[in-house]
Amino acid sequence: MTVSNDVLIKEIVGAIRRLIRAVSIDSVKMSRQFSLTAPQSGVLRCLAHNGAISSADLSRELYVTPSNITGIIDRLERKGLVQRVRKEDDRRVTLIQLTDEGRKLSRELPDPIEIRLIAGLSELQEKEVRKLDDSLDKIIDILDAKELEDSPLH
Repeated sequence: MTVSNDVLIKEIVGAIRRLIRAVSIDSVKMSRQFSLTAPQSGVLRCLAHNGAISSADLSRELYVTPSNITGIIDRLERKGLVQRVRKEDDRRVTLIQLTDEGRKLSRELPDPIEIRLIAGLSELQEKEVRKLDDSLDKIIDILDAKELEDSPLH
């Protein structure tokens, strides 16, 4: 490893730390300002976008395990932001929907860091995006993180 390679590696590791910190700060802001965790705000956004859906569909949409989504929904229900309702044509199916208060709060939520990242990346040329994708794949391989869930940041 050359001296310049050492410097570049330190810069890459520093950049990754800044990315992790940015995600963490975004999550803390959301928690302080709206008393929501990132997964809770993700549920509100998903319901605002999709309307009432089952908890199974919600867990698939947000890449969250069914047991975790149940806990998230329980906490949002206690806050009065969502409610469970029986599906009209099939009473065996329970749908999760926003309450009026949940709908109001979902409109007030700031864009999460993921939306800003997607918007910024979409402005790049395809060649640049492919290069970033290849580089991130290499980093993920180095960290042996291929098996981790690809869960949204919100």
